[in-house]
Amino acid sequence: MAIGGERWIGRRAERLEEIADALARRAAPSHLTSAGADALSGAERRLLSAADAMAGALNVLEAEREEFEAILRGMSEAVVVTGSRGEVVMMNGAARRVFGLAADSDYRGRDFVELCRDPRLQDFVGRATAAAQGEPLTGEIQIQSPAARHLEVSAAPIRQAGRGAAAHVMVFHDVSRLKAFETARTDFIANLTHELRTPLSAIRGYAETLMDGVDDPAVQRRFLSIIERQSRRLARLLDDLVSLSDLERGLTPLDLKPLDPRSVLEDSVELMRDQAERRGVTLEIRGAAELPPVLADADRIHQVIVNLLDNAVKYTPREGSVTLAARPAPMNGAARPGVELIVADTGEGIPAADIPRLTERFYRVDHARSRELGGTGLGLAIVKHIVQLHRGNLKIESRLREGTTVTVWLPASDAPAAS
Repeated sequence: MAIGGERWIGRRAERLEEIADALARRAAPSHLTSAGADALSGAERRLLSAADAMAGALNVLEAEREEFEAILRGMSEAVVVTGSRGEVVMMNGAARRVFGLAADSDYRGRDFVELCRDPRLQDFVGRATAAAQGEPLTGEIQIQSPAARHLEVSAAPIRQAGRGAAAHVMVFHDVSRLKAFETARTDFIANLTHELRTPLSAIRGYAETLMDGVDDPAVQRRFLSIIERQSRRLARLLDDLVSLSDLERGLTPLDLKPLDPRSVLEDSVELMRDQAERRGVTLEIRGAAELPPVLADADRIHQVIVNLLDNAVKYTPREGSVTLAARPAPMNGAARPGVELIVADTGEGIPAADIPRLTERFYRVDHARSRELGGTGLGLAIVKHIVQLHRGNLKIESRLREGTTVTVWLPASDAPAAS
């Protein structure tokens, strides 16, 4: 073969190697093709056609991958894709948050079981990835690490022909709030039933006794007094339930106006003074001068203070005292101005373990005494929701045998209070 022919063949071979190398790197080769009819030119054209087809397929795959990752990022459910051996292939941000994993770390290739801190979660992942035929697996698990959560879990296999499950897609749906709502609903129904049963049983029992015939007028009056008292208790309970329901659903409109905090305290003390005197409890107002006005609904804030005073007077022993105070105070030390309204008593106090639950519906520290004093168990729940509607803050502090202090923070108004 002539030297020129050898050089031509060499160049064509180099060109074929260049195209093959580009294919191996999944890169697009240059399209300087030969128009010749020889075998090498034909092979080059076929290789370039294959490269174009592969590049098109890669572009489609890349677009699909980006779309899939965008969907994963937007999902509220935690999603983890594992390989056939249980190694992490992909996970979204929700999965990192649920499992307490760093947002900026690359966990690809790590065994997912090693990343799960809770034994029950590890057991589920292990069973899902070890299934012989790659069967779908679903269940519910409660985990405690890194945080207490209730998860609905499903694991679906990604199968390859003749190989069984090549990978698994695991979806973890956090239903902790739903379970908490279900528990709260169940507790509410149980508590409401219990609260209604007591006065209804008393009313029915004494009414049946009167219907059977009671000749003594004094006994009749006593029984009727009990029925009347229990009826009023039922009415208070129903009124509080309606009020709380409206507050929770946002159906209570607020008439927000600049309000003088001292006027609220003075009006509330006047309303509660007779009750306090009957119980031998002293009521007084301190440090409520020169306060900025608050932006509030006067009737609702009056309801808050009266509820707090009612509780304080009821649970303060004779010769004790209940003090109301008000002072300018920024919110949590921030620049936002506001006013703190404080109700402090010298009662028996509240155990520390009970304080976080005081604003729950029907929660009572002393069930027997609360019912004896006529409480519905809804007062502090109503107070909490009214304060939240005002964008305020409620704080309860207490020490056994020293008393309880309730602080309501309300935002200040830019306008002066109406005279």
